[in-house]
Amino acid sequence: MNIRTETFKDYKAVYDLNYVAFGMREDESKLVERIRESEGFISELSIVAEENSEIVGHILLSKASVVHGDESTEVIVLAPVSVKPGHQKIGIGSMLINEGLKRVRELGYGLVLLIGHPSYYPKFGFKPARQFGLELRQFDVPDEVFMVCELKVWELDHVQGELQYPPAFF
Repeated sequence: MNIRTETFKDYKAVYDLNYVAFGMREDESKLVERIRESEGFISELSIVAEENSEIVGHILLSKASVVHGDESTEVIVLAPVSVKPGHQKIGIGSMLINEGLKRVRELGYGLVLLIGHPSYYPKFGFKPARQFGLELRQFDVPDEVFMVCELKVWELDHVQGELQYPPAFF
C-alpha cells in the first residue's frame, strides 16, 4: 500500500472513488472538487492510498476557522475520507487518517475538527468538541458527532468559538 499526496492525474480516480464509496452519489466527489478550487485547499493534505496502481482510498483535510467575537483561528477540518468498497475494514482509512494528522501537525496546525462517527474517530484522538467550548451552527448535528483532535498541547485552552466551514462546503 502506497500512501502519497494526490496529484492532478489522480483527480478522476478520486472522483470515482468518492462516488462509489458514498453510495453512488456525487455529493462528496463535488465537495472535493470545490475544496480543491478554494483558498482552504492545501495540496499536501489531499492524500491517496494506492494499491497496484489503483486509487483505493482518499482523505482531504482543508482550512476552516473557529470564530469567537472579533477573533478568528485557522483550523483544519477533515472531510471526506473514503475507501473503495471491497477494500474497507482492512485499515486503509486508518492509514490515511494517521498520515493526514501527522502532516497537519508538521504544518503547525493545532486542531482538526470533523463531523463523523462517534465510535470510529476517538481511536485517533478525537473527542466531542462542544465540551471544549467549540460550537457548530452551520450543520445541525448531535454533540457526539462534532469532534476535535488537539494536535498541539493546550491548544484547546486557547481556542473557543464557532467552527465555520468555508463556502466550498455548501
